[in-house]
Amino acid sequence: MPRYVALLGSINVGGNRLTMADLRRAFEDEGFERVETVVASGNVLFDFPARPTPGLEEKLGLMMRDRFGMDSAICVRSRDEVAAAIADNPFAAAGEDRMVHTHFLEREADADQFAVLAADHADRGPEKLALGDRALYIDFVDGVADSRMTGKFLERRLGCRGTARNMRSLARILAKMDDD
Repeated sequence: MPRYVALLGSINVGGNRLTMADLRRAFEDEGFERVETVVASGNVLFDFPARPTPGLEEKLGLMMRDRFGMDSAICVRSRDEVAAAIADNPFAAAGEDRMVHTHFLEREADADQFAVLAADHADRGPEKLALGDRALYIDFVDGVADSRMTGKFLERRLGCRGTARNMRSLARILAKMDDD
């Protein structure tokens, strides 16, 4: 049975407090198997019969709203998609693992929308951007905390939500997926 990771946005930040035990239990109650969380920030590994990941995202979105009253970005990726998000990130080799992120998107971003994002960001900061497969690659260069490249800024320009993970977190998630 295929192994997936659900990357949930805005978990345990702001008002979206949720224990990982409650999150695991919710996944198990929905029929997902071998449920495991990685770090307490909304990374959930699970097994489920093979299907397109957008269908899993929809199912998990309904679960999160029904059980927890949360409407978070949910991006589900297979093991191979996580590996590709690491390998395809053009900033991974030269940037610092904690500064280089993959911002997973709920859908494919349009090249024209990305062009608007890049133009709007040109004078906002030193971040480097590249478009990927249902992802945006970002090198935060000077750090994430002071960056003006926020999730809301990205969402407005790209027309869809997403959630970011740095290279260190993605390597850890991939290692856990490979351990099983």
